[in-house]
Amino acid sequence: MKYDKSVYRSLTLITQFGINMIVPIFMCTALGVYIGKKLSIKWIVIPFFMAGALAGFRNIFMMAKRIYSNKEKDAKKD
Repeated sequence: MKYDKSVYRSLTLITQFGINMIVPIFMCTALGVYIGKKLSIKWIVIPFFMAGALAGFRNIFMMAKRIYSNKEKDAKKD
């Protein structure tokens, strides 16, 4: 049954990576569309999309860094 737990943990991790990437991109793009419509500046979506992508990459990097450091600590305990 240990195999089942590792599969579920992996699926959870992949889902978290996806959510951490999609949410900032979606929110920043939606904000860019809203501001673009209000100010009649359609191209403003592009910088907001890029900011969302950078925020998503940062979220994933920080999460991966935290997971990796936890695994190193667990390995040192053993």
